[in-house]
Amino acid sequence: MDEADLDLTELPFGSNLTFMEDRKFDRGPQIQLREPAEGPEPLYVTRPFLPPLNEYTKILQGIWNRGILTNNGPLNYALEEKLEQFLGAPSVATISNGSLALEMVLEAAQLTGEVITTPYSFVATSHSILRAGLTPVFVDIEDNGFNLNPARVEEAITDRTSAILAVHCYGIPCDVDALANIARRHKLTLIYDAAHAFGVRLEGRSLFSFGDYSTLSFHATKVFHTFEGGAITVSDPAKRDRINSLRNFGITSETTIPYIGTNAKLSEPSAAMGLLQLDYIDFVLSERARVDRLYREGLADIKGIYVPPIPDGVISNHSYFPILVTSDFPLSRDGLYEHLKSERIFTRRYFYPLLSSLPMYESLPSADPKRLHNASRASEQILCLPIYPLLSDSELQRVVCAIRRSSSHP
Repeated sequence: MDEADLDLTELPFGSNLTFMEDRKFDRGPQIQLREPAEGPEPLYVTRPFLPPLNEYTKILQGIWNRGILTNNGPLNYALEEKLEQFLGAPSVATISNGSLALEMVLEAAQLTGEVITTPYSFVATSHSILRAGLTPVFVDIEDNGFNLNPARVEEAITDRTSAILAVHCYGIPCDVDALANIARRHKLTLIYDAAHAFGVRLEGRSLFSFGDYSTLSFHATKVFHTFEGGAITVSDPAKRDRINSLRNFGITSETTIPYIGTNAKLSEPSAAMGLLQLDYIDFVLSERARVDRLYREGLADIKGIYVPPIPDGVISNHSYFPILVTSDFPLSRDGLYEHLKSERIFTRRYFYPLLSSLPMYESLPSADPKRLHNASRASEQILCLPIYPLLSDSELQRVVCAIRRSSSHP
């Protein structure tokens, strides 16, 4: 197959691609599509929403005409302004990805010593702390939830503690009032990893109105994406200047470089995608709500499958659909994971293994599994099912029926 015969715009998310080298003609990497395996169409845990291509290319034409591809171009500024309005955030700075957003916040806050955080998250959360030269201190999650337990946070504070880095896991809000109270009394910086929480509201307030800083990921797997990207929201706009400098090598003027920064600017093509995504965000959120509702209806009576409720007062973005596979189910969590995979339904064990069990953290006193009972249990039971706007009712029923069949597994 010649690359001219392959329309990359039609490839499904997760397609199996191989990159072949045509040495004879020295044309560089060539893309070939493997023959699909026999069986039903694979269902992946997520699939990015893409707006009509002609709408995106129209914006790209403007980028071509201006010749500005990055370095805080006009589309980047427009996106930041629109995000501030949509998210209800005092100030938004776009970043090239969510991991760098976390690292930038830890640098901007000028922290030292220890940062209290969760073992139940994606690895970027704890890695950002380590890469900043700080020590992560893991504390357990709630008894009946996935977020930091404020009581355990308070117990872990020492004279070396400088911040709390909490995660709104699956877009479910943390106990923001309790954490704010703890941070205020102990004079700690309060940071939220809000990678899952785009557009979530709590009691009518945006989640981005809480804490000193929040970070977002705009990776292709997220509710809102810019291909790759991220952002930082800042409670005090006066702190925004330092973020601006840090994302641009630490430069503050043509001849002044007071900080050790990096290159973390968002490109104009990514900003263009973000602006288009905002045009369709209501559709994306409503379709995710549809999928969430149908899953809850379909799984409600299956013994051993626990579907965490959406807390009262929360307007969810339905970024994930987590279930817990309890001991009442005939298969273990991993058994169900493998069974679904055999039916070409690809779920994810978000978050397993615990961050505290990884080799760079396991020797920390706070990584002792005896201290992390709730997180360990959740990590062994969790399974996230496919959820994305274009998941059809029939595809969703295929997932539900596969789980139902496995519930009668001998």
